[in-house]
Amino acid sequence: MIEALGWGALAASSLVIGAILGTVRSWSPQLIGLVLAFGAGALISAVSFDLAQEGAAVGGTGYVGLGLAAGAVTYFALNRVVARRGRRGNDGSADEDTGSALALGAFLDGIPEQIVLGIAIAVGDGVSVGLLVAIFVSNLPEAIGSSTEMRAAGTRVAAVRRLWILVALICTSATVAGYAIADSVSGNLNATIDGFAAGALLVMLIDSMIPDAVRKGGDRAGLVTVLGFAVAAALSSLS
Repeated sequence: MIEALGWGALAASSLVIGAILGTVRSWSPQLIGLVLAFGAGALISAVSFDLAQEGAAVGGTGYVGLGLAAGAVTYFALNRVVARRGRRGNDGSADEDTGSALALGAFLDGIPEQIVLGIAIAVGDGVSVGLLVAIFVSNLPEAIGSSTEMRAAGTRVAAVRRLWILVALICTSATVAGYAIADSVSGNLNATIDGFAAGALLVMLIDSMIPDAVRKGGDRAGLVTVLGFAVAAALSSLS
């Protein structure tokens, strides 16, 4: 249990680090766009190799598909709720909408990812270095981009940091939960969990992260996205 807590905290710590980096200084729009582009590439790799492929390996592909649909619908519905609440409380700026969407995406994909990490530790497979680093690397740009966008929209720095600390604590708890329930989790349920994270990520990428990366990063965004994918794909081969 202590091992799961430690590794879970390490993986989730990049959310807090990213939030601090996004609020301690001003980031140019182009730099934010490129950070988001790199993160998008890393997340596409995580969906491909650490979630969909791993899910298909431990359970049926139908269960991965079921999880994909559930994750996509959940993210879509919750993102609409967040956007409507934000518009009622302020001018509904694009920056705040994007920041909230990225935070929601980190929350919805972070929990299943870290549950899978906890299960792997409990069943004796050891810590997957690839999954651990992929979580860390992909969390960082999400948190930097989200906190910068929310700060630009007028959200208080203290509130932004509290949000990301809360998300990190919940994600860490998910690793411990995965460790605790490992004995009762079937391969098909594990595949569904992987699919859920992948589905939430894909909708967030298409709706929020990639459009904002292109809008702010310009014609370099595509190149940096491929770089992020390549780095994360190489790391996913580690074990």
